Amino acid sequence: MQFTAEQIATLLKGTVEGNPAVLVDSLSKIEESNSSSLTFLANPKYEHFIYEIEAGIIVINEELVLQKPVKSTLVRVKNAYSAFTELLKLYHELRNERHGIEEAVHIHETVEMGESPYIGAFAYIGKNVKLGNRVKIYPQVYIGDNVQIGDNTVLFPGAKVYEDCIIGKSVIVHAGAVVGSDGFGFAPKEDGTYDKIPQIGNVIIEDFVEIGANTVIDRATMGSTVIRQGVKLDNLIQIAHNVEIGKNTVIAAQTGISGSTKVGEHVVLGGQVGVVGHITIAKGTQVQAQSGINRSILDENKKWGGSPAFPYNNELRSQVLYSKLPEMERRLAELEKQLKEKNNT
Repeated sequence: MQFTAEQIATLLKGTVEGNPAVLVDSLSKIEESNSSSLTFLANPKYEHFIYEIEAGIIVINEELVLQKPVKSTLVRVKNAYSAFTELLKLYHELRNERHGIEEAVHIHETVEMGESPYIGAFAYIGKNVKLGNRVKIYPQVYIGDNVQIGDNTVLFPGAKVYEDCIIGKSVIVHAGAVVGSDGFGFAPKEDGTYDKIPQIGNVIIEDFVEIGANTVIDRATMGSTVIRQGVKLDNLIQIAHNVEIGKNTVIAAQTGISGSTKVGEHVVLGGQVGVVGHITIAKGTQVQAQSGINRSILDENKKWGGSPAFPYNNELRSQVLYSKLPEMERRLAELEKQLKEKNNT
């Protein structure tokens, strides 16, 4: 794929300084650019690169005043970072553009399929599945009976969606993710063994959600496990049965959320956060990595840290005190020694 500076400028509603016909065929970081690549400058501390490199095209902010001549063609825009993000999206879409149904797939005769699908080799699509327009199902994806998938959703290789689950529009499910596996439900018996509790609910994933590789979202015991619109889940996350994740919440890798917990909108959970079951986390909560949440958080827009979690500023003060404990112990031992010597005289 090749693009001229003039085409890039038209797409980004920018202006060209230099050769409008120069061609590029790749995107790169500014320090790794070459004569056939397009890069951008948004952070002033990297400005020196634009005078040193020979990138084909550099996207820059329109107000940037050059200190030296540059060899590259420039495209000036209002916001170089946002503009380059749009180019990344376009490049990604073009690179992953796929259509048609490959051989060696199983598609049940009752499947309803929208326009322009892509079904990769060795995919399995069960009974009464409904696929929206432009859905992409990569090789070795499993889709169980009665699943519904909305327009423009992508399931990457090896993703698994169990029966009865509902996935909205423009959702991305990365490789190895599992949607709708059984919730962790077992009833203890008198003999010390456990009786499995059937998990008859489902998972509902709303629009514009992204689910990272090898993340698992368990189906509800009854009702639904719900991932609301705009949620972004990193790799290797465990979402238990009957959990509800609020709109536009972001959760980093290796976090685990126990059953029936309700996470509010615009929450941010750092990596390796552990959350107990049957609690509520308020809207706008931010939780530091490796924290443990063992009770409900009811105050909105607060920061928390530690295990068990405390308000973030308190946790920082506690860390300072922890670092001073060895010195405090030494001083206490010295005081005890002095008191003992005094009492013996």
